[in-house]
This record gives sequence, structure tokens and C-alpha cells, in this order.
Amino acid sequence: MPSSENVSWLAEITLQDRSSVGGKGGSLGELTRAGIAVPPGFVVRTGGFERFLATLEMEEPIRPAVESLGDGELEDITALSERVRARFENAALPPDLQLEISGAQAELCGERVSWPLAVRSSATIEDAEDASFAGLQDTFLWVLGAQATLKSVRSCWASLYSVPSIAYRRKHRMREDGVAMAVVVQQMVDARTAGVLFTRSPVTGDRSVITIEAAWGLGSAVVSGEVTPDRFVIAKITGEISIRDISDKRVQHLPAADGGVDEVETPEEKRRMPSVSDDELAALRGLGRKIERIYGRPQDIEWAIDRNGKIFLLQSRPETVWSAKDAMPIAKPAQNPFTHVMNIFGGRR
Repeated sequence: MPSSENVSWLAEITLQDRSSVGGKGGSLGELTRAGIAVPPGFVVRTGGFERFLATLEMEEPIRPAVESLGDGELEDITALSERVRARFENAALPPDLQLEISGAQAELCGERVSWPLAVRSSATIEDAEDASFAGLQDTFLWVLGAQATLKSVRSCWASLYSVPSIAYRRKHRMREDGVAMAVVVQQMVDARTAGVLFTRSPVTGDRSVITIEAAWGLGSAVVSGEVTPDRFVIAKITGEISIRDISDKRVQHLPAADGGVDEVETPEEKRRMPSVSDDELAALRGLGRKIERIYGRPQDIEWAIDRNGKIFLLQSRPETVWSAKDAMPIAKPAQNPFTHVMNIFGGRR
């Protein structure tokens, strides 16, 4: 099935398509085309979101209602969020759009009709180099079946109107007509181990090291903070491991039989075992260096290792915290460059 007006395959898109596939979709497409192991999938483009939103706004405006809110009006933001999300969740998709998404899912799953999928929000302003918009929208893991996928797509669209997402946009005075939501649909990785990788230290900003955090099971436990992960700090060039902290990983996220994710206790014998081997750490270090070269700047990376030991890249976004600090001027320059000299001599009178 070729790409269509509303659906594009990851292998056919790049970061240049951000405006129609969102930050996450564009990045995953870029990495797929660069030969990085990314779970196969497709993106429901922002055109589908715009069509759906337009049908809802025929009954009651949504974007103007958001723009009318002030920064800090939490009660009003919450009330509007609840109304809008309910409308997205309950309205029916246009029939042709539903057919496009279901057709792409059928091709993605192939003979394994109920292959579990990850359905992930990909906002157009997400993963930008100068914004920290990531994490404000929803992701659904281990989604089973066509109807569950369609429901998850609507829920991802609805999450653009979550309280944190609306509040962020109002704080930064973003125009609503510049914000849209694409949705990434990918084959799920049955992860033995998963985690995050930073191509500069998140603690010190040191660009000569890579920091890897890992835990058993799906990466949602690490990202949500529900488990304290193992932590490794590795020299980017030599591969020397300078920090090796193995935590007591009490819980892990595993697939639920009927879809979704369960939090379960980690077997006693695995709780204090390293969740990654030194060989896997070396492979992750190499992957991090390669991705940083592709983008030309430090990255925050999500990854998973399946039960056969294969590493998959799940997401890569620009590191923003230390990069923002790097971009800040050390001191505000004087309007007249000789002012500070005159002040010095003036003070000696």
C-alpha cells in the first residue's frame, strides 16, 4: 500500500515533513532512511487531524476557545480540556479516513493480524530544538486490533487538548492554527530491556560521555519514573565505563494479555542484576554516536532490546536543557562597548 493523502510510511518521510507528520514521525522517518533499526510503521498525517477537527468545529469552535484562555486560568483550561477531549473520543472518524488507517494497519501487521502496536502522538511542535513539548501528549502501548488502533488514534488527537498541553501553549502564547497532531503507528517491540540514552551528560552537560539508563521490560517504566533504572556513564570515544550503578528494579512494565501494559513485580533474582550487558552497552554507545552525527547535535534517545537481543531505536529528540544553557549569553552586552572602561576610570576620581 503506497503512501496516501492521510497516511505515510516511515521509510518515505524525513524531518523536512515535520509540518505534516510531526516531530516524532519526521525523526523516525529520518532514522529509518539512515539505516537505523526502527520498528516499521506509518504516520497518520496532520491532514487527517485537520479534517476531523474541522467537522467538530462545525458544531462548536475549538481553536478560538483555546486562544481565548489566559495563562494560568487552570479551572477554565481544565473545563475546556474535558469538553474537547470527550468530543474527540466520541465522534466517528470519516469513513474514508478510517479505511485508510485500517488498510495501513492490515499491511503493517501482515499475516499476524493482531500484531501488537504502539500508537504515539506526534505534534508538529514536538521535539523541536527550541521547545520542551515532549511528553505532554499520549502514547498507547500494546494496542491490539483495528478498532483499538482507531480509538487510540482519536485519543492521541484528543491529548493535544490535555490540561498540560493547553497550559504550555497558552504560557508560550502559541497560535493554535500552527499546532496540529500526527500519529505514529508502529509494530511493538516485545522488550526484554529498554531505556534512554543521552549523548551528553544530563547532570553536568559533559559532551564527552554518553549516559545510559536501563531497566527490565518496556521503557514506559523508565520514562514514567516508576522504576529506578540502572545507570551507566561511558566515555564517548574510548568506551570506558566510569559509572556503573545497578539499582534494585522492583517493578517492570510488561504487555497485558488483553492489550495495554501491566506493572508487575520483578523476580527476586533479577532485581539487582544488570539489565544490559557490556556488549549491549558498547552497541548502544555506537548507536548514540551515529545518531548524534546524523543530527549534528546532542540527542535524547529511547531504545529497546527485544528478547532475541536486537536493539531498536524508538525515538530521538534534540537535547534541550544544556543546549539552551549553552546558547545563553554569559553577560548582557553593554549598549556602548566603551561604557565599562569609562565606569572603571570614573570610579577612580
